[in-house]
Amino acid sequence: MITNNKYKYYFYLSLLFLTFILLFKASNSLSISYKEALNVFVNTSILSLITNISIYIFGQNDIALRLPFILFYIFSALLMYKITENYFRYEKDRYISILIFMILPGFLSASLLVNSAIIIIFCTLLYLYYYQKYNKHSYLLLFIFLFIDNSFAILYLALFFYSLKNKDTKLLYISLILFSISMYIYGFPTGGKPRGFLVDTFAIYATVFSPFLFLYFLYTIYRAWIKKEKNLTWYISITALLLSLAVSFRQRAYIEDFAPYVVIFLPFMLKTFFHAYRVRLKEFRTKYNILAGLVIFMLSINVILTFINKPLYLILPNPSKHFVYEYHFVKELAQELSKRGITAVTTDDQELALRLKFYKIDKGDDYFLTLKNYNYPSQRISIKYYGKELFVAYLIKIK
Repeated sequence: MITNNKYKYYFYLSLLFLTFILLFKASNSLSISYKEALNVFVNTSILSLITNISIYIFGQNDIALRLPFILFYIFSALLMYKITENYFRYEKDRYISILIFMILPGFLSASLLVNSAIIIIFCTLLYLYYYQKYNKHSYLLLFIFLFIDNSFAILYLALFFYSLKNKDTKLLYISLILFSISMYIYGFPTGGKPRGFLVDTFAIYATVFSPFLFLYFLYTIYRAWIKKEKNLTWYISITALLLSLAVSFRQRAYIEDFAPYVVIFLPFMLKTFFHAYRVRLKEFRTKYNILAGLVIFMLSINVILTFINKPLYLILPNPSKHFVYEYHFVKELAQELSKRGITAVTTDDQELALRLKFYKIDKGDDYFLTLKNYNYPSQRISIKYYGKELFVAYLIKIK
């Protein structure tokens, strides 16, 4: 690879800038969702353990809630940077690849939410880095992954197919055993009738990547197949993609289980693009320039909407249709209650009660909080974004 140290500094500066943006977003723009509140107060999963350790150390606040996943984002970016060392001919190509990886809408979103996707990305990249560095599989990591999340069954299945291709008997048996144990522990939902979720799955993937980048992903993964350029990453990504599409024929695919294994294919995609671009004379690069322009344009829009999405409420007739509606309003509602000197309420919405608990609004008998307008004297609490009323609750004094 032709090196240029300035791109190394560009990478670290970009990562530092994006980390700052993520921390700012975590502290100012998001409220805890019901699923996240379950992980804090009810569940006993690895997510709960990680989140509660952070809250114990840094206090019960939004930064502490999301900080572990931002750290996983940082470590994942660093691992991808190490994995792509000597992968591209030019250091500039490597930087562009890593930058696009870091600003993928799905990758950014996963780093801001309490979910397993960012952990899966990190663990998979760690495994690939070990494999690349030592040219052997880490069976210890594979065993540890078994207790982290059910979706590592996808990785085990991919390694099984990879072992068949390479006639690796040891990997074949170990991956098959780990896959079987994972299925036994966690199971796999198979019920339901065909309901057209295949289109939904494609739409979610297009959101994770951005539309044109996802289309190019489909092209490159097919091209690698017919050109016999199938490496370990290819097996992981194609297994996750095909399995998610198969599941979609019967039920809605839980995309957080599959997308982490798909996005790691990005460097291979861009290596293919750069090679195809540079082997052509300038006058024959028009369609590649158009494709690059469309990808950058759509990716930019998706990134902007990931960080700045509240203005969308101004054009949506139904606020609940906003794609991050479940992560808004509750923090502001808790602040309004605190301004009134209220630290405890009873509510008919148990999901809301659990979310308010994170913001130190506990269960109490003096006030009743409801989203319905009953014929009782009440205080009307209105939450507005950019001057538009989007959320209303009613506070009734009981005692």
